[in-house]
Amino acid sequence: MGNGGIKAYAAIVLIRLMYSGMHVMSKVALDHGMNPFVFVFYRHGTAALVLIPAALILERPKAKLVTLKIAAKMFVHALYGVTACGFLFNVGLNYASATSSSALYNVQPVVTFILAVVFGMESMKLKKLHGNVKAAGILFCITGVIVLAFYQGPMFKSFNHHRLFQKGNIDSSAGNTHSKMQWVFGIFLMTLSNVLAGLWTVLLGPLIDETSKLMNTTLQISWAAAQAFVVAFAAERDFSKWKLGWNVELATIVYSGVIVTALSYYMQMWTITKRGPVFLAMSMPLTFIFTIIISSFILGDATSLGSIFAGILLIGGLYNVLWGKNIEEHDEPDNDIGATKPDLELQRKEAQAHDDNATKV
Repeated sequence: MGNGGIKAYAAIVLIRLMYSGMHVMSKVALDHGMNPFVFVFYRHGTAALVLIPAALILERPKAKLVTLKIAAKMFVHALYGVTACGFLFNVGLNYASATSSSALYNVQPVVTFILAVVFGMESMKLKKLHGNVKAAGILFCITGVIVLAFYQGPMFKSFNHHRLFQKGNIDSSAGNTHSKMQWVFGIFLMTLSNVLAGLWTVLLGPLIDETSKLMNTTLQISWAAAQAFVVAFAAERDFSKWKLGWNVELATIVYSGVIVTALSYYMQMWTITKRGPVFLAMSMPLTFIFTIIISSFILGDATSLGSIFAGILLIGGLYNVLWGKNIEEHDEPDNDIGATKPDLELQRKEAQAHDDNATKV
């Protein structure tokens, strides 16, 4: 393995650690009583404060003109794919757990594939092996979501009995202290968030070429910050809930906006350039594994057998879909190059759009 290969694997591990930290820190902030709507506004607002200067400095000499039509398109895509997605995810996380959220993270590429099939951008020929492998992957994912929602099983307690963060809000603590209906509701909301993220990924394709990736991201996150402010203001009129101190809530907002959005965005683009989008997608299950470890050994959280079993099913579903796509590419070499380009282009756009999603979940 060359030096470039080692760097790519190191980047992947760091990226997934960043995402795992985001899942755990977001849950801790919500457990401490942070309003989910206010939290989403602060996260998008922080990301916008990082992205706007970067776009002005880096894009001004070469930026394409952003027309009113393009700005309007970005507003709509941000509304359902960033703002609504972020709200659903964080409200759902408030009722579930960091482990469950990181497990469901593996659903997003599969949902993207399903929607791509619906929109005619991908194929799933059930009479061929690759079609059956993809279909099995979809079934694994559906089963995984059902298991995560309705089966808990025995709990595996952490060896660490000293929590780094004490829960500030008993009513919104770990997922296993919620009622069964609240847990199921949380899983449903986070699943719906991943569906919206998948839809955003598929419909974003035509927009990527209308402006640069950085300008595209900056516009959507800026719109999302404004939209989130309106919703948060309507949902939370007690402005004491908006105050931030030198605490875990502030640390989570800064971490999500600066580290996950800015730094991980650059690292993911670099990884795609070096090793391709499939390499990045294949690393997604590491987020689930790292989140279990961080939640257990740092926060002292117990992990249920149901969450582990569901995570395995969801990861299996993701790998099956990727495996099916790989078989399809090798199965039909007689197709002309132009016939395979849409799939490769979709993979590229899926990975780019998915990784732009760092600020949403």
